[in-house]
Amino acid sequence: MSVEKKSVEFYLSKGLSLPLAEYFANGRKKLVCVEPLIDFSLILTYDDGEKRLLDCKPYLQPKTVFEPFAVYENFKRVYIDDFNAICWDINPDIDSNTVWNNKVDLCPDSCYVDSVPFVRGTTNA
Repeated sequence: MSVEKKSVEFYLSKGLSLPLAEYFANGRKKLVCVEPLIDFSLILTYDDGEKRLLDCKPYLQPKTVFEPFAVYENFKRVYIDDFNAICWDINPDIDSNTVWNNKVDLCPDSCYVDSVPFVRGTTNA
């Protein structure tokens, strides 16, 4: 069963922003690795080898679900879940597959769109 490729215009007509429309029109990406950095950013690696840098500092605000991860010891517990989302467990001793509200996650599609190309050794490394 083949899936018909949709155009950027199709996704724009559905109300998506231009970056998201371009992302979906070019095909969704699958995360294969996430690496936390001390500056609260993440290196995201995709199945095609592409690496991108996602700045997570804007998420780590007081009185949000991300507040506990403003502490690097908590932030570095990041992982990719079975749905390809970037995740953290609020309590690492609780299985988030059993207790769903223990997990905080970021949409994998938004992670791609909100990140920038990563090149080790440059100013963003």
